[in-house]
Amino acid sequence: MNINSGDTAWLLVSAALVLLMTPGLAFFYGGMVRSKSVLNMMMMSFGAMATIGVAWVLWGYGLAFGPSIGGLVGDPRALLGLGSLMSPDAVSGTVPAMAFVLFQAMFAIIAVALISGAIADRASFATWMVFTVVWATLVYFPIAHWVFAFDTTSATGAITQHGGWIANSLKAIDFAGGTAIHINAGAAALALVLVLGNRHGFGSEPMRPHNLTLVMLGAGLLWFGWFGFNAGSALTAGTTAAVAGVNTLAATSAACCGWLLAERLRDGHATSLGAASGIVAGLVAITPGCAAVTPAGAVAIGAITGALCAYAVGLKSRFGYDDSLDVVGVHLVGGFAGTVLIGLFASATAPAGIDGLFAGGGADQLWRQVVGAVTVLVVSFVASYLIGLVLHKTLGFRIERDHELEGIDVVLHAESAYELHGPGGLRSGTGSAGFGSGALSRATTIDKEAQA
Repeated sequence: MNINSGDTAWLLVSAALVLLMTPGLAFFYGGMVRSKSVLNMMMMSFGAMATIGVAWVLWGYGLAFGPSIGGLVGDPRALLGLGSLMSPDAVSGTVPAMAFVLFQAMFAIIAVALISGAIADRASFATWMVFTVVWATLVYFPIAHWVFAFDTTSATGAITQHGGWIANSLKAIDFAGGTAIHINAGAAALALVLVLGNRHGFGSEPMRPHNLTLVMLGAGLLWFGWFGFNAGSALTAGTTAAVAGVNTLAATSAACCGWLLAERLRDGHATSLGAASGIVAGLVAITPGCAAVTPAGAVAIGAITGALCAYAVGLKSRFGYDDSLDVVGVHLVGGFAGTVLIGLFASATAPAGIDGLFAGGGADQLWRQVVGAVTVLVVSFVASYLIGLVLHKTLGFRIERDHELEGIDVVLHAESAYELHGPGGLRSGTGSAGFGSGALSRATTIDKEAQA
């Protein structure tokens, strides 16, 4: 098939949009933690960008999209290092194979980064960096193969390369990653919370977001980037991308309304944190079904999931697990709801071409969605718990109590996000924590010139 320049341009732009989501997530998570932890929280996202970017190129893409081994994982041998995909003849649909490699790399990065919010304030950064590579290799890459690797067929319809079992045998719909990314990351987050335990003071001390402005900025960047996430998954610049984009807008807007209404009814007021969280919940919910429902169906999915997640985040207080930034309540619950609701709201008029229960299609698609969602949840939770436990026992996954209380930014990174100012508006200290001698001298000269 010939390469289409329009499709290629769209996919490259979409890849850039999805990459922007990870810094957006860093802002979103960074604003939600206490001021003594914001840099560490953001570093966990940027750390995932670094490690997964390397792992994806060297072996990750092959595990996710190489020739299938029993529908469970790809054979990476021919794709190690990606050198075999540099030829102009290496294509994926209507785009160069490397464009598809780049786009899917961003999915792998954000899937790993999402987990970090659940273990904020208390995880060893060095162990986290090891975890990102191990988890991606043993959990994300194989599950991405299950969901995103479709059978390749010849012009005569014969299968030339088999793909993953969820996409091709179960035939569950997951257009952009409700199972592979959100349920997967949410289940892993819950597993790590149980391995590491609660923060000191959880349930007895206030642990409010330190900067809601950052949270709102992060939510806005996530919403912006998510159009590349969902609409870009069409892989072509056409009707499917347009439908996915409209549904992304509709569901997210409805979810924000649903969350704010739930807050108003429950607490008597609607909050900026609730609006930002509702936006993310809606984005999560519509991800798997953005090409399978009508815009009206997207509104229904968004509204239901927004309200559901607003109540789900309270489960951690009821059950006593410290999911610091509500990764379980938003991504696990939202991803599960969005995946299952496809079985109810899918419409054959949408690009996926399948009717759900409410459109007269019966329960056939519904059970497929449930099986796919439950399988990914269970496999990811068990595997992530074992990985986390092994790393905790060998490398140490949780920092010491005194270090946690002092502040993880200062202890692990020797930095502080917000420097105190001394007399005259100058920061005290030298080196990375303040002005060096040269900067201090220059600042003093400028101050004297201003007075003159």
